Amino acid sequence: MDFLLEPWPWFIGGPLIALSLFLYFYFGQNFGASTNFETLCTMAGAGKVSDYFKRDWKQRDFALLFVVGLIIGGFISAYFLVPNPAIDLNPATVQELTDIGFSNVGETYFPAEIFSDDVVFSLKGFLLLILSGVLIGFGTRYAGGCTSGHAITGLSSLQLPSLLAVIGFFIGGIIATWFIIPILF
Repeated sequence: MDFLLEPWPWFIGGPLIALSLFLYFYFGQNFGASTNFETLCTMAGAGKVSDYFKRDWKQRDFALLFVVGLIIGGFISAYFLVPNPAIDLNPATVQELTDIGFSNVGETYFPAEIFSDDVVFSLKGFLLLILSGVLIGFGTRYAGGCTSGHAITGLSSLQLPSLLAVIGFFIGGIIATWFIIPILF
């Protein structure tokens, strides 16, 4: 059980990712999760409103199973495979997060300042979720895919647009971490 609870070394995780990509490429599929939103919209009948959604969703049914697996795996991990909720963080990180208003830093994976019911169901939390969802949805469609699709599939097949997208993801993450999150919290 300890093997499952500890981070896996690169020489196990890397070949597993490579094997997964090989299977995706072999069966002519792309790895990624963002197109599942348009697949769900297509299934719900959005093709009656917009030609963009007039697609055969059955060609993407494997991707829906991937997302279902992500949800089930996340649930299992969060509720059964977390041996200790405390996180070993750098003291400088703990101090920086405490300075911007987070309490109990490093004691849980899901800080109450972001994930508690009071925050999520507040006006600010609701607006942040809506705005974040719109920005992520727009960004993934504008970039032609999500972080996993570009960083794993795109880079492994040496696509320049994926390299540019991944660089943009990192720049966006740095901007969010250093400038946007301190303003919001």
